Amino acid sequence: MPLTKSRPRKRVARKPHGPTPVAPTSHGLQLLQIPAFSKLPWLLHGFSTRPGGISALEAEKILNLGFTDWDTRENVLENRRRFQSALRAPDLPLIALKQFHSDVIHLFDSVPADTCRGDAAITDRPSLLLAVQTADCVPILLVDPKKRAIAAIHAGWRGTLARIVTKTIGAMQMHFRCNPRDLLAAIGPSIGPCCYDVGTEVATQFLSQFPDAPSYFDELRTGDEPNPLQWLNMMPPGHQPPAKNVLLDLRKANRSQFQAAGLRPQNIHQVDLCTACRPDLLFSYRKEGPASGRLMAAIALRP
Repeated sequence: MPLTKSRPRKRVARKPHGPTPVAPTSHGLQLLQIPAFSKLPWLLHGFSTRPGGISALEAEKILNLGFTDWDTRENVLENRRRFQSALRAPDLPLIALKQFHSDVIHLFDSVPADTCRGDAAITDRPSLLLAVQTADCVPILLVDPKKRAIAAIHAGWRGTLARIVTKTIGAMQMHFRCNPRDLLAAIGPSIGPCCYDVGTEVATQFLSQFPDAPSYFDELRTGDEPNPLQWLNMMPPGHQPPAKNVLLDLRKANRSQFQAAGLRPQNIHQVDLCTACRPDLLFSYRKEGPASGRLMAAIALRP
C-alpha cells in the first residue's frame, strides 16, 4: 500500500466571491442575497448576518435568531421581527424547524400547529416563510421558477452524508413535478474547507457513500494508512499515534449532490464566506462555542 504523504496545511481566510451584504437597514442589520433569486419578483429570500440585533454578547449587540440557553426568548423574537422586516416579510408566518441533523423533509401546505422536527422544508404555497438555522452547517435555499416551488435545507455533515439535498429535490419532483434542470440553488455562508476539520472516521463514512468523496477533503486519510515512523518513536512496536484530522469541504459535497441530481452548474450559486473566518459578520459554533448565536436562511413566495 502506498504511503500517504503528510504536508503542512495553511488555514487562510478566503476572499469572498459571492454576494455582498445589502446596505444596512435602520437597525444596522445586513442581509446576504443571491442576485439570481432577487430577479424573481414573486420571491422573498435572504441569509442573515451578525449585526443589527438586540441580543447582548459581552459588549456587542448581535442578531441572534435561535432560542439558545444564553439569550432570552424576547430578544430572539425581536431579532426575528427585524429580520423579517428586512426581508420585506413582516407579516408572514415564520416556519422554523426543530433541527436534529437528519434527512427528514416536511411538506407545508399551511402553518403547522406545533414546531416540526426535521432539517428541510418544501412548499408551493404563497405566504409561508420557510427557514433553517445554522452556525457553521450549510444553509441551502431552492426555488423552481417554473413551478413556483421552494425549499429550505439545513445540511451539516450528517445530513449531507444522508443525502438530504438529493432527497429534498426528490420530494419536490414528487409533490410539485419539478424538473431539476429548472431549479436554482443558493448555498449560504457556512464553515469553509479552510477551517472545517473532522475526524478520519467521518472521511471513511463519506468514502463509503460517494465515489467522488476524495475530492471533498484536503488530504484523504482513513486511519488505516501505515505509519512509516512507528519503529523510530518511543511507542511500542505495532502501535501508531492517533490519525490526524482532515479538512472537509462541505459545500463541495452538497454541490456534488446538486449536480448528480440534474441541476445545471450555472444554476448553483454559493456565498463564499466562512463562518469561522468572519466572526465580525457571522456566527461559528466551532469558533465561539455554546455562546454562539444562530444565523437564519429564509425563503417565501410572495402573497
